[in-house]
Amino acid sequence: MVLIRKIDEQKLRANHQRNAALNGETIDLEPVVKFFNPVGAATWLISELDDDGIAFGLCDLGFGEPELGYVSIAELAGLKVGFGLGIERDRHFEARMTLGEYAAEAREKGSITA
Repeated sequence: MVLIRKIDEQKLRANHQRNAALNGETIDLEPVVKFFNPVGAATWLISELDDDGIAFGLCDLGFGEPELGYVSIAELAGLKVGFGLGIERDRHFEARMTLGEYAAEAREKGSITA
């Protein structure tokens, strides 16, 4: 399975370009994709992707400390998490708030609940 669909990749790259053009300022964007570990608690809500395949988003490894940060899409795509499975994209995810709002909620609850 492809981790990022072309249409989502285009949105992620456009978001990155929008924020890069602001020279240090940022727009609080809605996440475009949600990735998760099908046999664990890790979840990622991704809003941007740069030309090197580095994504920005809300990262929750399941330890009660979700945080905004960067993750390599190639590394996520290459992870094997058990039972021959890898990280998956939530095909039904639709953002209902901005990344900053998800981050605030996740910090309050100790995990991403999207």
